[in-house]
Amino acid sequence: MRFAALTLILALILAAALRAVPPAQAQDVPVDLELILAVDVSRSMDLDEQQLQRDGYVAAITHPEVLAAIAQGRRGRIALSYVEWAGAEAQSKVVDWRLVDGPETAAAFAAALARAPIQQLRGTSIANGLAFVAPEFDRNGYQATRRVIDVSGDGPNNIGLPVEAARDAVVEVGITINGLPIMIKPPGGFAAIGNLDVYYEDCVIGGFGAFQLVVRSADQFAEAIRRKLVLEIADRQPPVASGIATASGERIDCLIGEKLRQRWDR
Repeated sequence: MRFAALTLILALILAAALRAVPPAQAQDVPVDLELILAVDVSRSMDLDEQQLQRDGYVAAITHPEVLAAIAQGRRGRIALSYVEWAGAEAQSKVVDWRLVDGPETAAAFAAALARAPIQQLRGTSIANGLAFVAPEFDRNGYQATRRVIDVSGDGPNNIGLPVEAARDAVVEVGITINGLPIMIKPPGGFAAIGNLDVYYEDCVIGGFGAFQLVVRSADQFAEAIRRKLVLEIADRQPPVASGIATASGERIDCLIGEKLRQRWDR
């Protein structure tokens, strides 16, 4: 009961904070999509996984399919930001908001991302990552009818805010959360779970048109990132028949990561 009450309080605080952010200004640049790439850099991600992840985003941003999806939008431009997250107080803007409207601006964004050092930080707080990035939509100088957070990671929330509370507060203000659960290696570590795809579907993604793509092998990484960006920019969902859009199996406790952490601490 005490935990349920705390969860409700945290959800209300986060929701109130998001609603209190000043509205868009008249000078904000209109774009087709405001997209935040929120990327896991916790130490559960091996350095080779992190390098694959970074290289996948660098390559995807300048890929002809992604550029074509941008060009086909009503305005032919999107606003893009890249943020890394790990524990409850470990979030960092790697590439701040930029306009991407063609090969030159895409290449500039990709170059800035490629230059940034890869971090490895402690903890996995998807929830605090969401709480960190969500207010950024309303102070970025851009305005779109679609606002999306693209969360990638290889483990469940195990510290900080409860993930359901954070997700629900973010979705409540009209932001969609999509997922890229990374299941390349067998589960390892105190909070690892074997059905991360189910966890992301039940506990992380949400909002209008939300979807996830699952990465199950290293050679899928770049393609999955590229495909996900194309679908987000074009405002489409992957076909369920593809077998990678919807998780299967028994549903999951969204506090599984926190419970595994408590067991490990004991």
